[in-house]
Parts: sequence; structure tokens; C-alpha cells
Amino acid sequence: MHPRRGGGGLRRGGRRAPDAVLDVLARLVDRSLVVAGSPDDADGPRYRLLESVAAYGREQLAAAGELDTAQARHQAHHTALAERAEPHLYGPDQRRWLLRLDAESANLRAALDGALARGAGEGALRLVNAMSWYWYLRGRHREAHRALGGALAVGGPPAAVARAGAWQAAFAMLVGDGSDLLRASRAAVAGYDGVDAPRQRARAEWFLAHAHLNFGDVPAGDELSATALAAFRTVDDGWGIAAALSSRAKVAMFRGELAAAEHAAADSRRRFVELGDRWGRLLADDMLAHHAEVTGDHATAARLHREDLRIAEDLQLWTDASYRLSGLGRIALLTRDFAAGTELHERALRLATDQGNPFAAEYARVGLGLGARRQGDLDAAEEHLGAALTRNRALQADYGVAYYGVTLLLAELGFVAELRGDAARATALHGEALAAARGVGEPRAVALAVEGLAGAAAVAGHHVRAARLLGAASAGREAVGAALPPAERGDVDRIAATARAALGAAAYAEAFTEGAATRLEDV
Repeated sequence: MHPRRGGGGLRRGGRRAPDAVLDVLARLVDRSLVVAGSPDDADGPRYRLLESVAAYGREQLAAAGELDTAQARHQAHHTALAERAEPHLYGPDQRRWLLRLDAESANLRAALDGALARGAGEGALRLVNAMSWYWYLRGRHREAHRALGGALAVGGPPAAVARAGAWQAAFAMLVGDGSDLLRASRAAVAGYDGVDAPRQRARAEWFLAHAHLNFGDVPAGDELSATALAAFRTVDDGWGIAAALSSRAKVAMFRGELAAAEHAAADSRRRFVELGDRWGRLLADDMLAHHAEVTGDHATAARLHREDLRIAEDLQLWTDASYRLSGLGRIALLTRDFAAGTELHERALRLATDQGNPFAAEYARVGLGLGARRQGDLDAAEEHLGAALTRNRALQADYGVAYYGVTLLLAELGFVAELRGDAARATALHGEALAAARGVGEPRAVALAVEGLAGAAAVAGHHVRAARLLGAASAGREAVGAALPPAERGDVDRIAATARAALGAAAYAEAFTEGAATRLEDV
């Protein structure tokens, strides 16, 4: 066990005796048996036993036959603390309670270890269920995965098992551990059958949707988030409605439905701001920043990322901070500030690596690959992007889903091949990207793959085909309101210039117009 904060324990006449506690603490500190923390801590000074003294105390408790009782009381106290803290992690007191749980981490871990060792399944499940949102916010996904697995192995009441099972299925996705995770998600939700907990079930469905969307599994994220949103509205869960709206915005963004994405994200942000949940604001702002980036409003995207980076740093949400740094890095690339783009992505990678978050780390590495290609360093680009593609394909195979991340990586590697003059490899990569983009139903990704095929055609000398493909891609983007902003036209302008030089302006324009009359799905 780890000693908790002073302030209770000794009693006189059945009542707490604060003065007596302070007197004992003062004497123990004077004798160097207890170490006093800083009086400037948010909740006052903390007191810590020296390890040798703690070990001696455990020996004496064991010798007196009181160790189990003391450990059970320790577990009960810290379980109650975690359960008291949990609702505050969803609102304006988020920062204070995150720091409080940070300070108690060793005690909470010891309480869980003790419960598992004693086979106290109900207590262990109560503790992990109360702690899971804290672990998620703090980026401690692997710790959560292990702890939930241990508690589920002991077992307990059906409602607690259902809730822990849903958390565990989501964290399995977030750490990249598992297979056939759509089936696992459905099994986790089905665990609530027969359990009267509609609000908890809705939150489980939302968190599973959030995890699926984290790596681009749009169909599962769509299904689960839609069900969760309807359930949240039924039980009037304001936080849940705001969270599910952000997920609906992400689904819409993946599918190229930009107006719907912006509307849902703005609604989500408004609700989270009213609730005082700053993490929720980060969630909604991420979609608003992405919308601004896609529509060419780089100043707004950068402003949102900067504001949210300050929030993430204040809350010490380092995984979120990593994503915001990468977001700023992407904007730097689009505005051709390549030095800043590299520096921001490297900072993001260091944070993600320190947090042990593979998805945030990969997002930063992909950014480094994007920057390398745009600066002409094709070897470095291929190294970064190829490693990411290998991992993404493994995820796709393990999880049994069409993974959105594959489409961008295939397209980027296709452009690398095109720039090297390898028409056959470029055609193969962009063709695979086109199939993957159609699999996830993302029109902008489809257009990107078609633009890549145009580049491959131009390298192979098929200039009429290149012009037609560019026309089809342009019309497809305009159909969903996502015309390429000037900063993202580099590849298209290069390919168009090659085809126009070979055909002449008039013939190029004619072929481009013919292509624009072709539906993207018919390419």
C-alpha cells in the first residue's frame, strides 16, 4: 500500500480528531519517518512514508493478522475516490480531478493489484470502470488494457462485467491488439443485454465508435455512433450527445459530406463549451480544423490547433498535444514552411512515443513523409510512408476492416513512384488506392487516387487519358464541395502541365472536359 494524504484516521468518541492527526504527523515528520510534500499543492501537502518504514509497517500488520483488513480498507477508500472523481472528468473540474488522480496513481494501482491478488472481483471491476476514462484522457491505453483484462479475468456482477468488457474492446483497438474487432465490439455491446443501464450502454457504444473512427473504420464507427446518439437523446445525456455529434462529424468528413461535418462539429463544440468540458472542445475542434484545412482556410485551421494545443498542455493531455502539433505541422506543409513542418512533426513524434501511442506516432511519421516528398527527398518519403503502409496493412488484416489510412499512404507512395518515372508501379499503387477509397466510400480519397492514375498515365505517355482522369477527379471533388485549394494543387498542376505540353492547350481542354462528364465511380 501507499500512504494517502493525511487528514483523518484517529478518532475521539467516534469522531475524527484532526488535531490529533496533525500532532502525530508532525512528530513523524520530525523523526524523519514521514516525508512532507509541498504546502503549495492544490489540495494541500501530501505525506509519504519512507519505503523502509512502509515495509516494516506491512510486516507488523501481517504479523498481527491485520494486513488483509488494512488492504481491503485501502482498496475501499481509493475505489470510492475514483468513483467520486469520475463524473468530474466530464466537466469544468476536469483539470483539478485529473491532477488529483495523478497524485494518487501509485495508491490506485496498489489498490487494484491488491484486489486482483485477493480475487475481489467486484471491487476490481468497480475500480477499473471508474478509472477507464481517466486512463484514456491521460493516454494510458496500455495500462487500461492490462487492468481491464485482469479485472475481467476475476469476474463479477453482470453490469460491471458488461461495462468493463466494452472498455476493454475499445482499448484493444487503441493499442493495436486484437483481431476481428468489429465482432468484438458487437459482443461488448451485447454484453449489456439484460442489464438495465441505458446510459452506460450508450456511452459504451459511443466509446467503441470513437475507437473505430480513430483508425478509420468508417462503417463500424457510423453504425455505433448513430445508435449511441439516438440513445443519448432518449436518456437526455448532454455530454453523450455532444460526444456523439463529434463522431457523426468525423463520419461525415470521411465521406466527404463537408457541410454536414461542419454543422455537427460546431453543434458539438457549442455543447461542450456550455458543459465546461475542455477535452470535449478539443474533440469537436479537431473536426472543425480539419474542415478548415480541406476547404483551404489554413489560418482558421492553424488558429484552432494553436488554441487547442494550449488547452491540451494545460490539462497535460500529451497524446492530444501530439495530434495538435501534427495538425500544425500539416498546415505548415500546406503553406510551404517545410522547416516548421518538420520541427512540429518531430515534436509530435517525441510526445507520442513517450506516451506509447502508436496511432499518434504514426500520424506524426506520416507527416514527416509528406514533408519529405514535397521537398523532393523521395528516399526519406518512401521510408516513412512505406513503414506506415506496412503497419496499416497489418491493421487491416488483423481487424478485418477497410482502413481509411491505407488510401492516403498508397496514393502518396504512388506519387513517389511517378516522380521517379516508374509508371507501372505508380499505376499499381494508385489502382490499389482507388479500390481502398471506394471500400471506405470517401469521394475525396477516390478523387486523389484518380489524380494519381492521371500522373501515372502522363509518365507512360498516355496524355489524353491523363487529361480525362484529371477532369473526372476535378468534377468529383466539386460535386462534394471539396475543390482542391491552391496550396494542395501541386501534384495536379504538375501532371496537367505535362499533359498540356504534350497535347496542346486546346486538345488538353477537350480531353479534360470529356473526363469531367464521367462519373468517378465509372473511372
